[in-house]
Amino acid sequence: MGRAYSQDLRDHVIDAVVEAEMSCRGAAERYGVGESSAIRWVECYRQTGRRVPAGTGGRRPSKLQPHREWLLSVLKDKPDITLAALSERFLAEKGVKATTGVLSYFFIGE
Repeated sequence: MGRAYSQDLRDHVIDAVVEAEMSCRGAAERYGVGESSAIRWVECYRQTGRRVPAGTGGRRPSKLQPHREWLLSVLKDKPDITLAALSERFLAEKGVKATTGVLSYFFIGE
């Protein structure tokens, strides 16, 4: 995992390259950041005008959410069904492949 740099430091590096016409390598050395970081920051700024890092990660919506009611109804009708059996039934009846881990994570969130 990469090191987190402050926004102020990013701005200094970008300004050194864009305004002071310093090379990315020179700006990286001057401000004590990795060359590849300086290059990425400047390229991003030149392409998009953005100086801030792109958002990271985040949680994707569950592919099971559209089938929530169906899953809950199966559990209500058969509360002792195993996750493996539910996974097989889900694939057979709805055409959705969901591992036992995905199902478990879904139900923990319920």
